[in-house]
Amino acid sequence: MAKGEGAESGSAAGLLPTGILQAGERPAQMKEPKKKQQLSICNKLCYAVGGAPYQVTGCALGFFLQIYLLDVAQVNPFPASIILFVGRAWDAFTDPLVGFCISKSSWTRLGRLMPWIIFSTPLAIITYFLIWFVPDFPQGQELWYLLFYCLFETLVTCFHVPYSALTMFISTEQSERDSATAYRMTVEVLGTVLGTAIQGQIVGQANAPCLQYLNGSAVASESANRTYSTSSLRETQNAYLLAAGVIASIYVICAVILTLGVREQREPYETQQAEPMSFFRGLRQVMSHGPYIKLIAGFLFTSLAFMLVEGNFALFCTYTLGFRNEFQNLLLAIMLSATFTIPIWQWFLTRFGKKTAVYVGISSAVPFLILVALMESNLIITYVVAIAAGISVAAAFLLPWSMLPDVIDDFHLKQPHSHGTEPIFFSFYVFFTKFASGVSLGISTLSLDFAGYKTRGCSQPASVKFTLKMLVTMAPIVLILLGLLLFKLYPIDEEKRRQNKKALQALRDEASSSGYSDTDSTELASIL
Repeated sequence: MAKGEGAESGSAAGLLPTGILQAGERPAQMKEPKKKQQLSICNKLCYAVGGAPYQVTGCALGFFLQIYLLDVAQVNPFPASIILFVGRAWDAFTDPLVGFCISKSSWTRLGRLMPWIIFSTPLAIITYFLIWFVPDFPQGQELWYLLFYCLFETLVTCFHVPYSALTMFISTEQSERDSATAYRMTVEVLGTVLGTAIQGQIVGQANAPCLQYLNGSAVASESANRTYSTSSLRETQNAYLLAAGVIASIYVICAVILTLGVREQREPYETQQAEPMSFFRGLRQVMSHGPYIKLIAGFLFTSLAFMLVEGNFALFCTYTLGFRNEFQNLLLAIMLSATFTIPIWQWFLTRFGKKTAVYVGISSAVPFLILVALMESNLIITYVVAIAAGISVAAAFLLPWSMLPDVIDDFHLKQPHSHGTEPIFFSFYVFFTKFASGVSLGISTLSLDFAGYKTRGCSQPASVKFTLKMLVTMAPIVLILLGLLLFKLYPIDEEKRRQNKKALQALRDEASSSGYSDTDSTELASIL
């Protein structure tokens, strides 16, 4: 045993009064701590692949559902906006609802989370495919798309919330969970790239021609006839169905790999506890946990900043910068940059700490956003900014999911009798993230409408171009600075993480011995 390990073990044992130990047992006679639980690269890859379905489908819906409803399904703009808004609102609502249901679930041979992932998958791919199907009946199309959009968001939540909570059950080691999270974020960014590439390449011919507004009336540009002479509406509908089939196949493959390659594990001290507490009692305790509130408050502002950029990126490239045909390539540059830099951020947070990574990673986007706000339209500089933005996007992808397990560990030490709360932590973080997405969608739409946005216009008024520039540059900068200010209040630094790790290891070692009771757990955690 290395000197450092022996010192740490002896220190932890010295904190335990003999009254908590079994009769006749002394610290020197305690069992040797178990070896660190190492996850193989195969385990981490199988776990990471499970994050792809949510990102692939979410990216395809986020970038293409609006144009599909308007130009392919030919739904009127007002009901289409209702479908998009209600679907997004319902998606946010289902996260705490699914978290509540999971918290009431019992452990099975497959675990407590895996059954949700397994049984939601076939229903999710069916509803996803039906979203991209144009029904023959003209009346009631709006209800068709609203129904299957909300059903799919519910089912994909039944996959994603337990998958997110699975982070806490693949290993008891913080370093292993952090490493697995880095693998996951890399695959999720690749999933975003894959979703954009598949949907964009297959349905690229579905792009509607722009309209020239002359004397207040819209007329189709000359490219309209050329576009529809080579691709009928039915062919475009079939292209969307083909893309849906390919993405649904990827969803199934990833779910199978996750199920076969990852084993859900239970905490040693949790197996001797009673049934999990009620959802609302657990919710009160989670929402009163200071580090959790400060963490989600900080990431709420930074998430809102990046979602404002994401939601308006296509319009900004098309109308403000004038790069109508470069949108997909710029998006690909951002996502590839994020993919390649996630391992670098994983090394950085291990070397310098997670709070430092937050400050450096997220703030790195600010200078480039300022550059975009001040520069004239220049394609080369825009690509440079896109690559630099991908570096910051990688940090925004990785850090929340890497820091949430630390908050849960801290909660378990302060509330050792509270178990089954992990889905609440993850589901409400996702809820607040989607809430930020809904806010960004509402702010953008109202702002552009107020500025005089012309639907499918070949060009836009100067007021719209200026509004887009503010939504993509200045507003995100202000939100990022507010988020970083809130992170100053976040109390779990590297020293606190090491203390929590030592205390939790002592708790697990004691739980592995016989005669461990719930009262002992509370007293032990209180002393530690």
